[in-house]
Amino acid sequence: MTLSEVRLLHNRILDFSHYLLSPANVLVRLYIASIFFKSGLTKLRDWESTLMLFEYEYEVPLLSPAAAAWSGTIGELVLPVLLAFGLFTRLSALGLFVVNYVAVLSLVDISPAALNQHILWGSLLLMLLLIGGERFSLDRKLKIS
Repeated sequence: MTLSEVRLLHNRILDFSHYLLSPANVLVRLYIASIFFKSGLTKLRDWESTLMLFEYEYEVPLLSPAAAAWSGTIGELVLPVLLAFGLFTRLSALGLFVVNYVAVLSLVDISPAALNQHILWGSLLLMLLLIGGERFSLDRKLKIS
């Protein structure tokens, strides 16, 4: 194989990977959105238990338990919807990254498996923060990013 053939093959593979980036971006957005939205719904379903957990179980820095419960729940319900549609994708990813980070900080005895999940979610959110919503997003349609 000559250098020009290797270069041609490389360019074809690169073009194909760019073709797959937007569908993969949508799948990541939907995956992350479903996780955080379901978590928000769980908090709403039993608000008294949520408040109790934020008061006695979670150690959220800088916020009162009620403020942490409200802001976390609102963030987990609003930001995933925006992320799923690709509207303000980078801002939504940043907000969910903060929610994810605070969740890791506030859980004193987090299991290694749960920590690994949070690391995966944080990594995917960082990816979305860096590349945005790509082709299949309202950001692109509205020329926001």
